[in-house]
Amino acid sequence: MGGLGTSSLSSLWLWLWIPTFIILSVSVSAELQRFDHPVNAADASLTFLVIGDWGRKGTYNQSQVAFQMGRVADKLNIDFVVSTGDNFYDDGLTGIHDPAFQYSFSNIYTANSLQNQWYNVLGNHDYRGDVKAQLNPILQNIDHRWFCQRSFIVDAEIAEFFFVDTTPFVDKYFFKPKDHKYDWRGVLPRDKYLSNLLKDLETALKDSTAKWKIVVGHHPVRSIGHHGDTKELVTHLLPILEANNVDMYINGHDHCLEHISSTSSQIQFLTSGGGSKAWKGDIHNNERDGVKFYYDGQGFMSVEIQQMNVKVAYYDIFGNVLHVLNLSKGLQSVI
Repeated sequence: MGGLGTSSLSSLWLWLWIPTFIILSVSVSAELQRFDHPVNAADASLTFLVIGDWGRKGTYNQSQVAFQMGRVADKLNIDFVVSTGDNFYDDGLTGIHDPAFQYSFSNIYTANSLQNQWYNVLGNHDYRGDVKAQLNPILQNIDHRWFCQRSFIVDAEIAEFFFVDTTPFVDKYFFKPKDHKYDWRGVLPRDKYLSNLLKDLETALKDSTAKWKIVVGHHPVRSIGHHGDTKELVTHLLPILEANNVDMYINGHDHCLEHISSTSSQIQFLTSGGGSKAWKGDIHNNERDGVKFYYDGQGFMSVEIQQMNVKVAYYDIFGNVLHVLNLSKGLQSVI
């Protein structure tokens, strides 16, 4: 089982809450907090699952998705799980002792093969609750798998993962929140928060020497699902991804599975938001440039990374493989 280590001297207190298998590393130069996760020692490979938009106490087929995740994770011997946000519906957690944490997470993803680290980002529904509860390392005492920050980096040797807090980018949550209340503690003033985040991300991507660069956020850059493209990310985030040779952008938010290839760069846009409730038939048919796959049901993704090759597979709630993407450095093919 792999682990993570904190890189900011000011955050060494987190060590008190981190399980014993975690390796501590320090790098005071990084703006975004950086954590290490070892690759498979035998062949320097890395395998993980991706699930998004899941926290519904087992309903809307969440339990069935979790069961199939356990089977696939066992077969692939995964290293960790990535959550693309909207971890707890409808309004995040009410605090660190909210029973929804167990009912929607610990009691659902029970397979032995899913007991590895979970790297989580926040979604817009998480921002409707007590955001600091999900960020609190005390949750690791309740379930050792849980790890969540706003934005952070996971260095897994052959791949670097850049987790980005996308919710504060979206204008409507600030200016047209309807009857929702968002927890913006730690985000305001918004302009400064976003400016610093983009600057730190750009610097980290430029400095990265990883063979594979993978960015993870809740909101899609490209999508033909219910929400469609996130215009704020197209404007502010996409140019940074394109300029720094990012290989994959992984997201949730749209409750579907999809794969879109960029028509102007090497980026593969991969949506895994089928963790529970899905939106059948909700598709934008007039925005199909680069679309390779779309499925309007529940499911999840697996990603297998080797030095020169990546294999991405999409699964439904029966464990059927719906779509496979194979990437190679210098060569790309889709099955």
